[in-house]
Amino acid sequence: MKLPHHTGLIGITVAIIVGLVIGFWPQASWVDVANVTRGPLQVSVLEEGKTRVIDRYIISAPVAGYVRRVKLKVGDNIEHAQALVDLDPLRAPVLDARSHAEAMARAAASKAAVQAAEQNAHAAKADAELARQENKRIRNLHKNKLVSQDEVDKGAARARATIAAQRSAEFAVEVSRHELEAARTVLAYSAAKDTGKAIEHVDIISPINGSVLKLYHESEGVVNAGQALIEVGNSKALEVEVEVLSADAVQIKEGMRVLFHRWGGENPLEGIVRRVEPVGFTKISALGVEEQRVLVIADILSEPKKWHRLGDGYRVEAEFVLWEMNDVLQIPTSALFRHSNTWTVFVLEGGRAQLRNIKVGQRNGLRAEVLEGLGIDETVILYPDDTIKSGRRVKVRLYD
Repeated sequence: MKLPHHTGLIGITVAIIVGLVIGFWPQASWVDVANVTRGPLQVSVLEEGKTRVIDRYIISAPVAGYVRRVKLKVGDNIEHAQALVDLDPLRAPVLDARSHAEAMARAAASKAAVQAAEQNAHAAKADAELARQENKRIRNLHKNKLVSQDEVDKGAARARATIAAQRSAEFAVEVSRHELEAARTVLAYSAAKDTGKAIEHVDIISPINGSVLKLYHESEGVVNAGQALIEVGNSKALEVEVEVLSADAVQIKEGMRVLFHRWGGENPLEGIVRRVEPVGFTKISALGVEEQRVLVIADILSEPKKWHRLGDGYRVEAEFVLWEMNDVLQIPTSALFRHSNTWTVFVLEGGRAQLRNIKVGQRNGLRAEVLEGLGIDETVILYPDDTIKSGRRVKVRLYD
């Protein structure tokens, strides 16, 4: 009667043991895989850049003056020697009551000075006439030997001195008249009475055929000598400036191929590096990190009709091609990891993961060149984690 009871306990015990064995038995891990393939591989540096006009000219005021309103707008086409800006002389100041009274007093004083100078000139003329008459009488007396030669010389000297004094007095009259004219001009050319007609006028002309890029001073007003007024350039002759990290700039060389993406067209534009500037500068990134960057200048090689809508300061993405080959044995970089200071991958063999050391060449962000250790069409495990060991069974995830 007790046998059936013992049989049930044994069955339960066996079931528990089987369950524990199944529970602790190593399960196959689910993994993503990729095949080793051959194809083109490219290593590049991608940075944002912007277009700029190659030759640009900032037109400035040659002298201080009053500039008229600039009628040109940004983007307007211009021709060589075309007048861009009209520059007039500086306008006269407005005279307040005190300044006007002072100007009137100076004009009156100048008029009186003219009258005084004229009287001095009359007196000098009379003295000169008298000296000439005396000199003439002395010469006649000398002919009759009534006076000595010394008296003749003294008379001639007095005549020359009075003539010089007469001339000086006449010059003083001219100076006084000019001073009177200047005093009257201050009153006549006050801004309150200005007719708006410029005595002189300066046309600032364009040095090139091109277009207007920027207006520094559009409204009319006073400008100083050397002040920037307008910027012009040929908007069809563009180059691209790209700020790259200094560590990447070391790898970029003049003559290197460049591809310009996301410029607004469907296909990338071809370009070439013209210059890598030897001077770096510090720039704060969007994350607030200080970066040393270098300016790289590139030319656009694609036909102008493909990018004729590009203008100065347009954004592009520049891809500098550091290395490329058309037939390269390669795998995704997500399959690589470091093991014992060696690049390593897990290869799928017979449903199990097998650890294998390989030799890697060129790499970009997505693909890596395989030099040794893998063959074509072998399968590697992507994103290996700590649960995957060499020899462990794995299952491949299938995606629709």
